[in-house]
Amino acid sequence: MSGPETIEVRANARFEVAALERWMEANVAGFRGPLTVEQFSGGQSNPTFKLTAPSGQYVMRRKPAGQLLKGAHAVDREARVMQALGQQGFPVPRVHALCTDDSVIGSWFYVMDMVAGRIFWEGDFPGVPDGQRGAHQDAMGATLAQLHNFDPEAIGLGDYGRPGRYLQRQIERWSRQYREDELAGPTADLDFLVEWLPAHAPDDEAISVVHGDYRIDNMIFHPTEPRVIAVLDWELSTLGHPVVDFTYNCMMYRVPSVIKWGLADRDLKALGMPSEEDYVAAYCRRTGRESIAHLDVYIIFNLFRLAAIIHGIKGRMLRGTASSAEAAEMVKNMDILAAIARRIAEEGR
Repeated sequence: MSGPETIEVRANARFEVAALERWMEANVAGFRGPLTVEQFSGGQSNPTFKLTAPSGQYVMRRKPAGQLLKGAHAVDREARVMQALGQQGFPVPRVHALCTDDSVIGSWFYVMDMVAGRIFWEGDFPGVPDGQRGAHQDAMGATLAQLHNFDPEAIGLGDYGRPGRYLQRQIERWSRQYREDELAGPTADLDFLVEWLPAHAPDDEAISVVHGDYRIDNMIFHPTEPRVIAVLDWELSTLGHPVVDFTYNCMMYRVPSVIKWGLADRDLKALGMPSEEDYVAAYCRRTGRESIAHLDVYIIFNLFRLAAIIHGIKGRMLRGTASSAEAAEMVKNMDILAAIARRIAEEGR
């Protein structure tokens, strides 16, 4: 467990700080400069910055520089969904303002509060006292169930995504993005999954707001309590199938700890953490489901999708536009995820 590491702003993400300061004076209530800017070392998709001023600490998310895939890096969608959910009492940072004027710092961005708490990078909740890890894990599942129980229409997000065929469209989208990024190149396991998934995808049509990247390192826990106080990184959020979203979170049970959030080779009983079966049952209880049919197919898809996302990061790294120096390390996980997904698919036969 640690707070997010900050570094000097990278060369490919620099901007005129004075211009941002002028914009914040006009758009962020209570802001008072001068402004100091650092970059968070993570943030593979949208570069993320820590803003420090006499009036407080803030976080800025912006689109990356360089050539971007169509529809990617939609910081305006991130800001919108967090504003809507915050009004419902869901744990998200308070968004102050969105800027869609490229002339300010060179790309769209938004500014939100910086939330103080604990971020866990490893799936076994290191540093948490014995007997409390299970409660932290349960809080993660309970928070996602809370999200999925919102009626999108009732909270002003009824038009936040396209209805119907969510899983099929997701398979098509990530297969297309994988194939179109020729610089990153093909792999045998991803090629297999691109063919396997359309033939095995369930056609259940449940709809909710989905986060799209709900992992342990994308949330902030209370400083001392087993409670999620902020869910971060809403870039992939949309209207979609809640079970697809939940089973993305469940990947942790299938992935080894060489990927930090993986639990597959950890002794869950000794750690006092719920098994995959118990974690799934708790989610079903909270969302009014008896069970999840086709659980493995959903997990295979999510492993494929994450591998495809990392494939895109590999492409950006090769083009020199990846937003983190850790991109090369992350790219190593792509083959691990794709191989696990293929193994589950072949064993299911």
